[in-house]
Amino acid sequence: MSELSRRTLVAGAASLTAMSLAGCVASGPNRPQTVAALRPPEPQREPPRGREEELEGADVSEEVRGVPGNLRAMYGPINNDRFPIRGIDTNRLQPQFLRQEVPYIGREPAGTIVIDPREHHLYFVMPGGRAMRYGVGVGRQGFAWSGVATINSKQEWPDWYPPQEMIERSPDIQRQLSQLQSGQGVAGGLHNPLGARAMYLWQNNRDTLYRIHGTLEPYSIGRSVSSGCIRMINQDAIDLYERVPVGTEVHVIG
Repeated sequence: MSELSRRTLVAGAASLTAMSLAGCVASGPNRPQTVAALRPPEPQREPPRGREEELEGADVSEEVRGVPGNLRAMYGPINNDRFPIRGIDTNRLQPQFLRQEVPYIGREPAGTIVIDPREHHLYFVMPGGRAMRYGVGVGRQGFAWSGVATINSKQEWPDWYPPQEMIERSPDIQRQLSQLQSGQGVAGGLHNPLGARAMYLWQNNRDTLYRIHGTLEPYSIGRSVSSGCIRMINQDAIDLYERVPVGTEVHVIG
């Protein structure tokens, strides 16, 4: 946390210029606030610790019997949501990327979200010098950004509308798309790259095209693999979603 408190928050509009070039969604007058641009993880020169492929089973609860009960409660299966969410094997993630309450000595007021891309952490600042810390995946090289934005809206199990630029970069995406209410996309659900929840980031009354959202690839947390969006384990995305109201300020450290 001492490192976090020394780093500078970049709030100028210039810091967010790249959003219009490499953001998470296609824009248009009738397009709802949806989606993030995600690509399959690319090879890293030095893969961060804890990187594993997604489990094949529908439920990993049997694989985490040795995990403390609080972690089983946080990352176990969720069967009472719109779609069932399978449990996470926390042994396959580094401990620093698991949700935990930590001391916080930054100057941001309670209720603020602070994202540290270098450390792959998201902090939800709480009263009394505390914060809830989550592990996140962030933008890979060329898609990183910093600045201050605001959560303009939130959605459960959102649809995904990849921008044309993303389809051109990854033509295989086209096979996943179907005609939805607002164009070609992937309906919200278990095969949607935005996962169970999405929070939409705006600045100066404009959609930045970046989101904080769940993911189909929980074991990519702790890596720089996205096209700029902040991805979270679905269980963590749900937890944060329930804590933050529309209007929450989000600081992304430069």
